[in-house]
Amino acid sequence: MSSRPGRAVRRALTALVPVTALFTLAACGNDTTPAADAAKAAAPDSPGLAAARKAVQKYSAHPDKIPVTEPVGKKIPAGKKIDFILCGVQSCQDLADFFTEAANQLDWKVKELATQGTPESVQAAYDQAVRDKPDAVVASGFPRAVYAKQLAQLKAAGIPVIQSNADDVVGDGISLLKNGPKDVAVQGEMLASWVVADSGAKADTVYFDLPAYTILKPVKDTFAAKYKEWCAGCALDTVDVPITSIGKDMPDRVVSYLRSHPKVTHVVFSLGLLNVGVPAALKTAGVTGKHIAVNVGDGQNYQYIQSGLSDAAMALNSHETAWLQVDALARHFTGQSMDVDQKAVLPNMLITKDNLPKVLGDFPLVENYQAQFEALWGLN
Repeated sequence: MSSRPGRAVRRALTALVPVTALFTLAACGNDTTPAADAAKAAAPDSPGLAAARKAVQKYSAHPDKIPVTEPVGKKIPAGKKIDFILCGVQSCQDLADFFTEAANQLDWKVKELATQGTPESVQAAYDQAVRDKPDAVVASGFPRAVYAKQLAQLKAAGIPVIQSNADDVVGDGISLLKNGPKDVAVQGEMLASWVVADSGAKADTVYFDLPAYTILKPVKDTFAAKYKEWCAGCALDTVDVPITSIGKDMPDRVVSYLRSHPKVTHVVFSLGLLNVGVPAALKTAGVTGKHIAVNVGDGQNYQYIQSGLSDAAMALNSHETAWLQVDALARHFTGQSMDVDQKAVLPNMLITKDNLPKVLGDFPLVENYQAQFEALWGLN
């Protein structure tokens, strides 16, 4: 059974919340539906299960190299001024902090422009950026339709705009886009591999999705495709929820669904924020035997994994993304193309209790990423 987004969700489609904070996925349990019972025929070494286990092994490995290896090769000018447009949630502030840390290494000045994630506030921030005439503008999660007028003005002024975690494409004013639709699809594969491997290809899964965030659609679609490929006969239901549920009634929605669908074994969330408060609500309601995985983990979800209240999370590459954005601008300011950064494949990682990092907050995937980037910039 799939719920349909109401007016709040349709209005939310125009709201601007950074996808940096908007990715989450899946959960698992022990019961099965008739469809899932059919999957029991799958042997432990079935091709689908073997492929899922291989993918889990691949995505659980800790990356040790940044995705760019070509040195800038020229002296990077100091004194550049960057406007960073915030989006109103902590994850976007974190991205700005990481960007500023990298920019400081090159003696650049970063000015933060706050928004509440609404079209009006984002447009106001871009208007300010147009007036500021900075050397570059950086933002996250905003569809260009909201700031098209200002984007055209920035393009005419020769000011590059750097985006991440947005449902968009490079070009026509956007000089660099990381974690776009093509980049995030792998997150759905990562989560599907874990659900199938964890269940032994005998899962009955519910996927809670936020249709308001169109950047999450490739994650959902890829999850469904790989889940079907690797777990033939396994049941899968998708439930759409409005963004107004975050931090409010989401735990109640999950409890209600699982009570009416007791055979569900795995719960998947398209965004880690959706899982906040859910483990406690399930315990209070006496709902047990469910395994949870989320897309775009955070400190809270990593603590859940550590405590055995959740099982898996896709860790986003916020540190590496921010420093790569600075790397791209360093190349631009030295008269070079940003292509090497646009083509770079940022790392992702599947986190479980087996490879949980010591630092449970927003941790870097590549442990010494700063030193590696600084080497490219000729700083060490």
